[in-house]
Amino acid sequence: MDVVGNTLQLLATLFVIALGLVFLTAVVMFIIDTTQTQDSVRRNYPVIGRFRKLFTELGEFFRQYFFAMDREEMPFNRAQRDWVARAGSGKSNTIAFGSTRNLNFSGTPIFVNAAFPPLDDQATKTQPLQIGPYCRMPYDAPSLFNISGMSYGALSKPAVRALSHGAKDANIWMNTGEGGVSPYHLESGCDIVFQIGTAKYGVRDKDGNLSDEKLKEVAAHPQIKMFELKMAQGAKPGKGGILPAAKVSEEIAAIRGIEVGTPSISPNRHTDISNVEEMLDRISHIRDVTGKPVGFKTVMGDFKALGKFLDLVVERGMQTAPDFITLDGGDGGTGAAPMPLMDIVGLPLRESLPIVSDMIYERGLRGRIRLIASGKLINPSDVAWAIAAGADFVTCARGFMFSLGCIQALKCNKNTCPTGITTHDKRLQKGLVAETKAVKVANYAKSLIKEVEVIAHSVGVKEPREIGRRHVRIVKSAGSSVPMDVMLPRPEIRVSPK
Repeated sequence: MDVVGNTLQLLATLFVIALGLVFLTAVVMFIIDTTQTQDSVRRNYPVIGRFRKLFTELGEFFRQYFFAMDREEMPFNRAQRDWVARAGSGKSNTIAFGSTRNLNFSGTPIFVNAAFPPLDDQATKTQPLQIGPYCRMPYDAPSLFNISGMSYGALSKPAVRALSHGAKDANIWMNTGEGGVSPYHLESGCDIVFQIGTAKYGVRDKDGNLSDEKLKEVAAHPQIKMFELKMAQGAKPGKGGILPAAKVSEEIAAIRGIEVGTPSISPNRHTDISNVEEMLDRISHIRDVTGKPVGFKTVMGDFKALGKFLDLVVERGMQTAPDFITLDGGDGGTGAAPMPLMDIVGLPLRESLPIVSDMIYERGLRGRIRLIASGKLINPSDVAWAIAAGADFVTCARGFMFSLGCIQALKCNKNTCPTGITTHDKRLQKGLVAETKAVKVANYAKSLIKEVEVIAHSVGVKEPREIGRRHVRIVKSAGSSVPMDVMLPRPEIRVSPK
């Protein structure tokens, strides 16, 4: 009995101490809240006013689990994320009963099934497509679906390693993003596209200018297949890359050629490119130095500038053309960007892709310049639409982040990513096991390509790049649909390049 009595007495004492600590904490918080001048709610309603901020922060997470319908959430809804999760796990992506997608929504693409589609044994796999026929080392790209630019620094080491090994397994390329190439990109032996951002990380001299010597060093890696000059990015057109100081470690600083522990902010454009002539000269120079295909990435706003650029290509000759154009949408994503730029600057890919494809086509450059679509294309229907609209390839970043385990926590810019993908916190990185996630990355890519091939067979063609605008109808505001090739007819070829 003494033991029981002593235990009860101890518990009572601990309870009183806990209550005292709670009371003391509440008093301290009360004093802080009533004396601070930044938050009116906390000043008027001390202590309990703090719950407003807590509930506001938790609201976005509760919505995705309890309140949002399958197709409601932004930037990616539950149906899209779940498809990626099942594909990454190698599970069946069949569904039952009926679609939850509203097919009456204006702009929805509907693929037109063929009366007599090819039999399964008549269909073919997606064929490789050459990029850069005028280069010393052209690239026969094996896959139509690839990994878009995500920098080491913005992504963690295990995330880059998982993407690299997954890319190798799926036989797709991986874009380095503007942060330069790291050992973790290279370790798997996958094909790599080196992106040259406005700060020229990884290929810059001590003054921040483009270095031919560094270009040659990078190009010497046989895995580096192409170079992409980043002119603009969909999530932040007119703004350079932003890497917070907390993410600039010694290793990342060495790879990029910058100082440790300082914010890595790129110029808003290339300081050595101020017009279309200089841009085309720069592309030709990088191709001459490296011997490999060179293109550029942009988001559309000024179609006149692109038209002037393409006209200059026609004037100078076919061999001077960029080997590819990566077209990002204004609805693209990034780790950190000002909200106005992410929300309202730059045309969405749904509008810009067909127009850019037609601009290339009418100048007779369709077979010379490969068009790569990028921006919120994470499911098979998105990719099939992009091919129909005129893309030769599709690249994706956030879809592959979902395959790594991203939960759309919206913490990419805070170094507190709970899944270890966009943080350099070692404790949080432990949650991301690169060897396991690499399998999911490869499964996702393979599953998506396979289902795009299924769509191609359904509309009556043998492989995805044969999908054209005639195979798609676009839903109009009244709920009826019109053929895509009627709504967006191909222009006549008006010039013949030299």
